[in-house]
Amino acid sequence: MATDKHRSDEERRTILAKPLNVSRFLPLSSIVELEVGARSDCGRALAHNTDHYLAVRLGRVQHILATSLAPDDLPDDFEEYGYSLLVADGLGEQSVGARASRVALSAAAHLAIQFGKWNVRLGPETPAEIIEQAEFFYQRINKAVQDASREDERLAGMAASMTSVYIAGVDLFFAHVGHTKAFLFRDGALIHLTTDHTLRQEELDLPGPKPLAGSKLDAGHVVTESLGSRVGGPNVEIEHIQLWSNDRILLCTNGLTDVVADDRIADVLALRRHPNDDCQRLVDEALAAGGPDNITVVVADYRIRPSTTYAETAVP
Repeated sequence: MATDKHRSDEERRTILAKPLNVSRFLPLSSIVELEVGARSDCGRALAHNTDHYLAVRLGRVQHILATSLAPDDLPDDFEEYGYSLLVADGLGEQSVGARASRVALSAAAHLAIQFGKWNVRLGPETPAEIIEQAEFFYQRINKAVQDASREDERLAGMAASMTSVYIAGVDLFFAHVGHTKAFLFRDGALIHLTTDHTLRQEELDLPGPKPLAGSKLDAGHVVTESLGSRVGGPNVEIEHIQLWSNDRILLCTNGLTDVVADDRIADVLALRRHPNDDCQRLVDEALAAGGPDNITVVVADYRIRPSTTYAETAVP
C-alpha cells in the first residue's frame, strides 16, 4: 500500500510540475524591422533649405515586472512596432516655406501622441481606420500651417507639400499632397507610389490638346494641392499596398527627381548599401546634375526577421 501511495504522489507531483502547454503568439508586427537613412541638402542654387524629414517608430510593449509564475509559463518580453516616414517641402517666398514644412512635421509628431491609435496589427476593419485617421491628420496639419501663417504677415501664403508612409506588419499606407514623392524599389524596379499635384501633371492627365504646350510657365513646379493653401484642407491621396521582405522605400523632394532620372535612382538603390550611404549618393547625384533645388532623401529597408514561431499572417 505504501508503495502504491508513493507512486500516486509522484504521479500527482509530475502532473502539477508539468510545463504548461502555452501557445506562443508572434504577430508580424513583432518581427518586422525597418532600417532608415536620411539626408537633406540645400542644393547649389538656393540660400536656404525649406525641406524637412521625420522618421518615427510607434509601438506597444509588454514587460513582466513581478510574478509568482515560472518563466516558462509566461511570454518573453514583447514589443511590436509600426513605422512612419514623412518628407515635407516648404512653399513660399523668401524661404518662409522652411517654416511651413517645419510646422507640418512638428504637428504630425504631436498628433501621433495626442490622437494616435497605433494600429500596428491589421484586422479586417483596420485599413479603413488608418485611412480615416490619415485624412484627419492631414486636415489638422493643414490647419496648423494656416494658423502659423497668420502669426506674422511675412509668413502669409506659406504652404507645404508632404508625403508620408505608415507601415504596419506587411501593409504600407501612403498619404500625399503636392510634389514630394514616394517610391517602392522591388526586384530591380523603381515603382512610383505617388502622383504629383502640379499643373504639369494635370495637363498630362487631360485627354486631347495640351493647353500649356509652349507656355513659359513652369507648370511642373506650380503645386495644385498643398498643406496650408486653403481652408478645409487639400484633397489627400491615400493608398494601401502590401510589402515584401527586402523591399526598399524611398521618399524624396523634387530636388532629386527633377535632375536625376528614375533609372539612375534605381541603379543607386540596387547596390543595397546602408540607407544613409545611398541617401548621400542620391544627394550627390543631384548636386552633380546642378542641384538647382533643395534635395531631401529618405531610404528605408524593410525586412521580416526569420522566425519558427507561429505568426498571425503568412509571410510573403
